[in-house]
Amino acid sequence: MGKRIGIDVGGTNVKIALVDEKGKIIYSHSVPTYAKMGYEYTVNNIKQSIRDLMKETNTNEKTIEGIGFDFPGQVDYKTGVVKLAPNIPGWVNVPIAKLIEDEFHIPTRIDNDVRCAALGELKFGAGRGCENFVCITVGTGIGSGLVINGKLVRGASNAAGEIGHIKLQMKDGPICGCGDTGCLEAFASGPSIVAMAQDYIKGGKSTKYRELVGVDGEITPYHVAKAAEDGDPVAKRIFEIMGEYIGIGLTSVVNLLNPEKIIVGGGVAECGDLLLEPIRKTIKQRAMVIAGETVQVVPAELGNSAGVIGASMLIDAN
Repeated sequence: MGKRIGIDVGGTNVKIALVDEKGKIIYSHSVPTYAKMGYEYTVNNIKQSIRDLMKETNTNEKTIEGIGFDFPGQVDYKTGVVKLAPNIPGWVNVPIAKLIEDEFHIPTRIDNDVRCAALGELKFGAGRGCENFVCITVGTGIGSGLVINGKLVRGASNAAGEIGHIKLQMKDGPICGCGDTGCLEAFASGPSIVAMAQDYIKGGKSTKYRELVGVDGEITPYHVAKAAEDGDPVAKRIFEIMGEYIGIGLTSVVNLLNPEKIIVGGGVAECGDLLLEPIRKTIKQRAMVIAGETVQVVPAELGNSAGVIGASMLIDAN
């Protein structure tokens, strides 16, 4: 395997990287997405970024084996079409793979961002040597990539892995971004941490994260995590509750799939054992014994690079 290009398309920035056969990033840079300008504008920026990468790394169409994209949202891996990227306005039924292949004549593939992260972890991260694992990301939302018998699971319509929309409550409950109620993501994600933190303040609790942001400051998951690390009991309790919710959702996955590992990444997961320990405890208490004893809950190893590394591997994935 030679050099590949991996491209991570987000609502704010597009990250592009040249990756070698060992999963090492040789070169990377990012450009603004400028989503409001329309997808054509972003596509042209991406094309120029690919040209710049080739110039900087002394590569060309003949020495690059493949290009891979990861997108948040619904994509069709088989046709190379972005069906819907909710956080990137205008990206509806965009045939990005064809647009790039026509320009550079390099095989191009696309997939969902969390599936790409799972592929990166499978090849070069915490999933190495595993046949069956679940890679979840906990941030603004909760997503997952599934690897069964050593292969990514995409589902009948390339929509597998929406673990954030496992239902934790039959009726009512908090409203999720998907429009339904009772979803795991509505109970436990970055916005949920902030909402719970604000509720404690409204309830008259004295908290260290309030001190960290000041009277008029905006609370973020980072502030709550920092307060928890400093021993603030309210902040620690918030992460215990979040971890328990996620653990309950994952218990269903453990009972269903019997994975070797659950790999946890994403912005909120950077809090480490603050989140992982209550997840582990909940799974141990609530999963079926054999499956619960088998699974390990571990942090992701590739960090923010998992997406571009995994995307660069898509040309071999099936």
